[in-house]
Amino acid sequence: MPGVSAPHRETLPFGDAMIEADLPARTRVADAGFSTRLTPLPDLEEAVRAQLARPAGLPPPEELVRPGARVTIAFDDPTVPSYGAIRRVVIEQLLARLAGAGVPEERVTLLCANSLHRKWTNEELEAILGGALVARFAARGALLCHDAEDPENLVHLGQTASGWDVEVHRLVTESDLLVYVNAQCLRGFTGGWKSVCVGLSTHRSIRWHHTPDGMSTVVKDNRMHHMLDEMGAHLEARLGRRVFKVETVLANMFEPAHVFAGGVSETRRAAVEVLEAQHPPRRGQAPAADVVLYGVPAWSPYAMFAGMNPLLTLLSSALGYMGGVIEALGKPGCSVILATPCRDEWDEVHHPSYREVWERVLPESRDPWEISRRFEAEFVGRADYVEKYRFHNGFHPVHGIYATHPLKRLRHAGRVYVAGAEVPALAEHVGFIPTPTVEDAVARAEAVHGKDCAITCVRQMPRS
Repeated sequence: MPGVSAPHRETLPFGDAMIEADLPARTRVADAGFSTRLTPLPDLEEAVRAQLARPAGLPPPEELVRPGARVTIAFDDPTVPSYGAIRRVVIEQLLARLAGAGVPEERVTLLCANSLHRKWTNEELEAILGGALVARFAARGALLCHDAEDPENLVHLGQTASGWDVEVHRLVTESDLLVYVNAQCLRGFTGGWKSVCVGLSTHRSIRWHHTPDGMSTVVKDNRMHHMLDEMGAHLEARLGRRVFKVETVLANMFEPAHVFAGGVSETRRAAVEVLEAQHPPRRGQAPAADVVLYGVPAWSPYAMFAGMNPLLTLLSSALGYMGGVIEALGKPGCSVILATPCRDEWDEVHHPSYREVWERVLPESRDPWEISRRFEAEFVGRADYVEKYRFHNGFHPVHGIYATHPLKRLRHAGRVYVAGAEVPALAEHVGFIPTPTVEDAVARAEAVHGKDCAITCVRQMPRS
C-alpha cells in the first residue's frame, strides 16, 4: 500500500521455541551485549600448558608446593555457562604438574564452588569435568561440593577494613595451595575474586554485595568487584599466601578464546582488558527508546539439569540477566515487552523456596529492597529449606529472595508487558501486563508513548 512502510520482521526466543514478530518499520535493533566476536583457541591444551608454565605474578603451580603438600583445586559450578573441556583440561594438567613436584593425586581435593547454589550430583559434574576425573576423585571422597551451612567446614577470617565479613570453606585455609579454575568471565559479572569470595563463601559474606544495588555485569569499574577485591586482599593477607587462578574468556559457550593463569588480580586484569574491547558501555550507543523489546528463552543458569519457573523466567532471567538493556537502551518510564510463554511449572526439588517467595512474598511487596529487609533473614534461617540445600540438591533458601532483586528495573521502566503468557495471571501476579502477542503489546505501548515512539528490539544472539 502506498505510503505504508513494510513491517520489520524479527525472530525472537520464546521459551523453548522461536516466534516471528512483525514490528514497525522504524524499529531499531540492538545487541544484548553478551556475545563476543573472539576466535576460539586453535589448541586449548597447548594454551593452558603455556599459561601454567609462565603465569602472571606467581611462579608455576608446581613451584608453590613442597612434596606431600595438600592442594585444593576449586572450579566453577555448572551454573557458569561454559560447556566445553576447559575445567577438565586445566585440572588434568595441574595434576600432572603437581605429581612432578611430589604431590600425588591422593593429596589433591576437587571442590565445586557452588556457593548458595545447589549441590550437584556426580553424574551432573561429569558433564563439566568428564567421567574419568569424577570417577577417580569420587571413589576416595575427594570430589566435594561446597556447603555454606556446614559449620565444621567453614572458617571466618574476620572483616575487611570496610567491615565486610570474609568466611570461606575450611580447605581454603588448610590447604598448602588453592588453585581456582574459572570457566568463563561473563561480562564483568563472573571471575576475579567472585570465584573464591562468593563461590566458596557463605551468606554471612555474600550478603554485603548480593543486594538489589550490589550486583552488576558492568565490565569496567564494577562496584561488586571493588568489594570483592577488598575481600580477596583480606583473605590473602590472613592466609599469608596467594591464591593461584586460571581465568577464561570464551569465544562461545564451548570454546575458550583466552586463558590466563597466575594471581587473581593479574588474571582478572588481563581478562577485563579483553572484555572491555568486546563490550563497550551500552548506554549512549543509540538514542534512548520508548519501548525495549526482547524474547526470553526457557533458560537460566540456575536451571541447569533442572526446570524453570515463573520467578526465574520473569524476574531472574527477563529482568535480571537480560534486563540490563532496560536502563542502557530505554528512557526513564519506558515500556518493556517480554516475549515468553512463562509456563506455570515449578521444580520443587531444585528450587524449594521459590514457590513460597512467589506465592507469599511477592503479594506483600514488589520492592526488592523491602523484600530483603522483611524476608531475607527469615529465609536464611529456614531449617526445612536449609535441609534441602545441604542434603537434597536444592538451592539455598535465600536464593529465592535474591531472584526478586531484578525488580529494581521497575524504578526505570514504567510498565512491563508479557507477550504470549500461557497463564496471564502469572504476569499480573508481579504487576506486569499480559498480551496475546508481541504485536498486541507494541500497540498497547504505542497507545502510551505515541504512534511514532522509538522502539528498540534486543537480539540475544546477534546475526553474523
